[in-house]
Amino acid sequence: MMTDRSALLVDCEDVAWFRDGPAAARGTAATVGRRIGLGEQRTAELVLAVAELAANLTKHATDGSLLLRVLRNRPGSPADVVAGVEVIAVDKGPGMADVPAALRDGMSTTGTLGIGLGAVQRLADTFDVHSQPGTGTIQLARFWPRPAPPAVSGEPAVGGVTRPISGEQVCGDAWAARTDAGGNVGIDAVSSVRVDGGNVRTGSDARIDGGGDAGTDAGGHAGTGSGSDARTDASGRARTDGDSHARTDGGSHARTTHRDERSAGPDPSAPALPDWSTMAGIRKPRSTTVRRGASVPVQAAVPGPGEGLLVMSCDGLGHGPLATLAAQAAVNAFRSGTGRTPEQVMEEVHRALRGTRGAAVAVARLEPDGRVLFCGTGNITAALVTATSRANLLSHPGIAGHQMHRLRTYEYRLPAQGVLVMHSDGLSDRWNVADLAGLLHHSPAVIATGLLRQAGTRRDDASAVIAKAAG
Repeated sequence: MMTDRSALLVDCEDVAWFRDGPAAARGTAATVGRRIGLGEQRTAELVLAVAELAANLTKHATDGSLLLRVLRNRPGSPADVVAGVEVIAVDKGPGMADVPAALRDGMSTTGTLGIGLGAVQRLADTFDVHSQPGTGTIQLARFWPRPAPPAVSGEPAVGGVTRPISGEQVCGDAWAARTDAGGNVGIDAVSSVRVDGGNVRTGSDARIDGGGDAGTDAGGHAGTGSGSDARTDASGRARTDGDSHARTDGGSHARTTHRDERSAGPDPSAPALPDWSTMAGIRKPRSTTVRRGASVPVQAAVPGPGEGLLVMSCDGLGHGPLATLAAQAAVNAFRSGTGRTPEQVMEEVHRALRGTRGAAVAVARLEPDGRVLFCGTGNITAALVTATSRANLLSHPGIAGHQMHRLRTYEYRLPAQGVLVMHSDGLSDRWNVADLAGLLHHSPAVIATGLLRQAGTRRDDASAVIAKAAG
């Protein structure tokens, strides 16, 4: 479960995929490292790591892609902001049967010295790799300035990936996260892009020149056989199944039913507000014990004690620049808003998206005791996942910014060792727990990348975000 220590959250900016020519990422990495102030020595180490990862994709991988992006932490004080670079290499095979051996100096399958992957591990502040024969390999390397400030120690509690439809340089999907310590908007994290003169730009106006095509797509089925992985650190569809049931997929096919809540009318004591708002006042929370996998409708949800973690997934309608503008508007509203419950945040986002083409949006709140509040509209898939179970979170039809029916909040319990998964319809929702079982002990960004590889399509913008309970 979550601890009292504030979760580390990072913004992901300047998202650029390199697929057809991953070697081009080397020059981009050098430009970005110098621009964000990594320093000459650290930038040279970043470029060396990117060159090695790109070379491995070219020599060994099937359908390999490389993702390069800027990270910025979100501390309480702007003076404590630290910028770094994250590199993710992903492919669909053949995979490594023995990752620890591949990390040893001198190990090679092509007659070369074989020192590259071990060097990447030593150079990076965080290195995470998962590989399974027949499925493929995911490698994440994170570079902060040296010495790495304490503000960026540890693993971010939330991580995700976005990828534009083939042929586009900008993505209409976005995700964001922030903490809520009670009353005041806490630190936040976001991944989003916008269009400016044909270049990819982000909320901080940081730029990467030289994009590259979008990366991975849906691949073969990930089996449950044992994979091989190593890691070093510095520290369904939200189903619109109607109002009457939630389904738990993944082996047991257990079904949990609950009472149709449509007969429940609004609280007559609530103040009169405009028709788009159902924001709640301070009320006594229901003393309902929620079983794992069960969904309980909550009227006038109240934040629980301790620091909450708010996570948003957004899919701007369509794709291209107009979808990107809608997604950016949702992210800006999420970051600057004061809503503490998912329903309150949804109302703020709904108002901010008026005048845009609109979006499918879902918001979850994770609390220290394992309580999860969820509210969504449109085709955002959300689920609570463990190695053996998947509990889909209920969402309802609508378009934020245009037509949004009466919002409903549902309460769930996050199982021990479980994760929250949210993704757009650029990924099929037909994945199962076996596809993620071997990934769940890895960083959220690696899990999200694995899900994108397994279920993503290049026919639409795609995004996936994973939230883990801290501690």
